[in-house]
Amino acid sequence: MNKPIRRVSIFCLVLILALMLRTNWVQGVQADSWASNPNNKRQLFDRYTHPRGNIIAGGQPVTKSDFVNGVRYKYKRSWIDGPMWAPVTGYSSQVFGSNGLENLEDGILSGTDDRLFFRNTLDMLTGEQKKGGDVVTTINAKAQKAAFDAMGNKKGAVVALDPKTGAILALVSTPSYDPSTISGSEDGDAWKALNADPNKPMDNRALKYTYPPGSTFKLVTATAAFENGMFQNIDDTTQTPDPYVLPGTKTELKNESPQEQCENATLKSAMDQSCNTVYAKIGADLGKDKMRAQAEKFGFDSTIDTPVRAEKSIFPNSASLDGTAQDSIGQHDTRATPLQMAMVSAAIANNGSLMQPYLIDSERSASLTTISKHTEKQFSQAMSPATAQKMQDMMVSVVENGTGKNARIPGLQVGGKTGTAQHGENNASLPFAWFTSWAKTSDGQSVAVAVVVEDGSDNRDGISGGRLAAPIAKAVMQAALGK
Repeated sequence: MNKPIRRVSIFCLVLILALMLRTNWVQGVQADSWASNPNNKRQLFDRYTHPRGNIIAGGQPVTKSDFVNGVRYKYKRSWIDGPMWAPVTGYSSQVFGSNGLENLEDGILSGTDDRLFFRNTLDMLTGEQKKGGDVVTTINAKAQKAAFDAMGNKKGAVVALDPKTGAILALVSTPSYDPSTISGSEDGDAWKALNADPNKPMDNRALKYTYPPGSTFKLVTATAAFENGMFQNIDDTTQTPDPYVLPGTKTELKNESPQEQCENATLKSAMDQSCNTVYAKIGADLGKDKMRAQAEKFGFDSTIDTPVRAEKSIFPNSASLDGTAQDSIGQHDTRATPLQMAMVSAAIANNGSLMQPYLIDSERSASLTTISKHTEKQFSQAMSPATAQKMQDMMVSVVENGTGKNARIPGLQVGGKTGTAQHGENNASLPFAWFTSWAKTSDGQSVAVAVVVEDGSDNRDGISGGRLAAPIAKAVMQAALGK
């Protein structure tokens, strides 16, 4: 072989070796990064070449995979009663991606999770069509429907928890939307319309919105008072003037109604009437550090993953003493999600033990084999059992004798706390109506609920937690406990 031919041969051999190395590098080392690249449309097309697994609530699927036999997409996601279930499931769109459980559980639902390898291999060998697995939620379908129906055309959210386990039994946000309308490849107009809607129907108010909790936060303040030894019993008298001058200022804090008997009221009477003066003074006397420590035991300032991540609820760390007084009645800079206020009631109902909230009970393959099962765990010991009993007694009194009478349910023990939260510049906006509560049956079943209604009336004087939010909580508690 002459020299020129030998050089060309060596050069060709080097090119072949380089090509082989590059091919193995791409397929072996870079395969995962290329596959997960957002610009790789093949992965998106593959996701819709077979039926997607379902999200299950109350034993029944609330999602479907419709066969559309498109050029690129063979299946499209759809929902049963989409607006009711959207806050639970999120959306899955061929064009706009996904969120909520549809996003976080995509591996199971699309069938790409490594734990489904054996099932997928078996289907390939037997010629069966590949199918995604199912995600079984903790939602009580009756409680979910009761919450959604009771909210009606109101703007706001509802969260219901099982105090003993932390299971989320209802998760409603209104106004809502139907994820089916944006799941296809030609739904751009619907997507634009939803995102342009000033009522923001795609936002999950139950988990992602924080509100001033108003007087519902007095439950946290009362708990802090007992836990720090400021008071021993619910009938202890407080040394509270009416009006109360905020410390370090000349500003008078007054109560909502002149009919309230809040001067030197007992703790129980002050909770029944929702006396601002009493609980603001307690918060200021305790100070921001003790108040914050108690709030954190309830979950404030913590990241809560359900697994959908909730926005952090906030009890401020740097307020002046007069600010702490207002923070302690759920105003000023205090902010809470509906989930957070349901956690407060759940901890009280569960004798002080706060369980980690969770939305997924189990994951399973298309053949219904369980892949994972949730294990309940405690979030914190929010208070002693003795304090929890005192708080239960006060919440029961609010429903029986105070501002929460609209939540009474015959045959059930019900405890609750109303709230009417001021907000906006100089509190000029319409208030938020709150109610947080729990109910128990004689055989030990229980449920905790939080409801917030935004701008519930054009008449400012007609907005109150007892009038607007308590009946909604009542309907959810009845449904959850079969009453």
